Amino acid sequence: MGVIESIRGVMWARRNQPEDVAYVLGASHERFGPDELLRHAVLAEQAGFDGIAASDHLTPWWEPGEPAPAHCGNAWVWLGAAGQATSTISIGTGVTGLVWRYNPVVVAQQLATLEVMFPGRAFLGAGSSEAMNEVPAGMDWPDTAEQLRRTEEALQIITRLLDGETVTMDGEFFRTRRARLYLRPERRPPVYLSAFHEQVAEVAGRLCDGVWTLADPTAAPGVIAAYRRGAEQAGRAPGEIILQGLAAVAATDEEALASSREWKATLPGELYTDDIHEPREIQARGDEVSDRQFTTANLVSADPDSHVRKLRLMRELGATAIVLVNASGADPARMIDLYGASVLPRLRGEG
Repeated sequence: MGVIESIRGVMWARRNQPEDVAYVLGASHERFGPDELLRHAVLAEQAGFDGIAASDHLTPWWEPGEPAPAHCGNAWVWLGAAGQATSTISIGTGVTGLVWRYNPVVVAQQLATLEVMFPGRAFLGAGSSEAMNEVPAGMDWPDTAEQLRRTEEALQIITRLLDGETVTMDGEFFRTRRARLYLRPERRPPVYLSAFHEQVAEVAGRLCDGVWTLADPTAAPGVIAAYRRGAEQAGRAPGEIILQGLAAVAATDEEALASSREWKATLPGELYTDDIHEPREIQARGDEVSDRQFTTANLVSADPDSHVRKLRLMRELGATAIVLVNASGADPARMIDLYGASVLPRLRGEG
C-alpha cells in the first residue's frame, strides 16, 4: 500500500479478527517513569493487548508526591524504545496536542519515522491539548474556538504531508514553505482525533481516520454521530471509534480505588477548556469529584467480572477500539496480568 493511500479497516497490529474490538493499554507518563512504562509495554504485548497509547504531557494532573508521583517523560522519545522492546503491537500517542508545543510538520515527520522503523504499527492520537501542557511552554491559552481552529489547521498540514503532498500554507496559526516528507513509509499511518464535543468530532470525520472520546454513555453517542456525519459530508468512509476509560485493579475494590484516586483530576470538564495549568489547582478540582462518580465513570475494581461487564457496555456504544489507561498506581503490573488472564480472553471474538 502506498503512502498516499488512506488506511481503512483493521488499524491495530494484533487484532485477531477484523470484527473484534481492539484493546489498547494507555501508558501514563504522568504517573509512571519511562523506564517503568517500558516494562508495562512488554507485559502488555505478552498479555494480548493490541496496542500501546503513550500519553503526551508536559505537566501532570496532580502535584507530584501529593497524592502520587509524577514524571511526564517525552512520549515520542519513549515510543522509539517501546517499539524496539516489543514486536507486533501498535504504538502511538494518546494524545499529542497540536495547538502550540508541536509544529505539525515535525509531528508528521515523527510519525512517518515511527512507521518506517516499526512498519504497520504506528498511529497518531491528536487533540487540542490542555492549558497545563501549553501555558508552561509559553502559550497564552486561547478560547475553545481558537483551540479548534488551531487543531484543524495543524491536522490539515499533517494529513496532507502523510498523503505525500508538498505543502505551502499561510494559515492563521501555522506557515509552511514547500514542506514535504522525504521519508516515505509504505503504509500511511492512521491519525485519530480526540473529541469531547460534536463540533470537534465533525473535524475528525472530515480529516482523520477515527475519533477518540471518553466512554461516557451520555456524551459518546452524540460525538460518534457527529464524527460519522463529518465523514459522510466529506465523502469518506468512517474509521475507528475509540473509547477511553481508566482501569484500576488491586486485591480489593477499596485498594483499587485508593491507588487510583489521583486520576479524579481528569474528570472536571473545565480542565480541558479553561486556563487552569498549575498541578495543585488541577488536583484541587479533582478532589471535588466523589468516589462514586469516579468509579462509575471508570473501571475500578478487583473483580474481573466487573471489568468485563463495563467493557461490553463500551462495545455496545459502538467502539471499534478501547483504550484502558492503567491507573493501578500501587501495582500496575497486576492490572495488565489480570486483563491478560481473565478479561481479554473472555472478550475476544464476542464483538
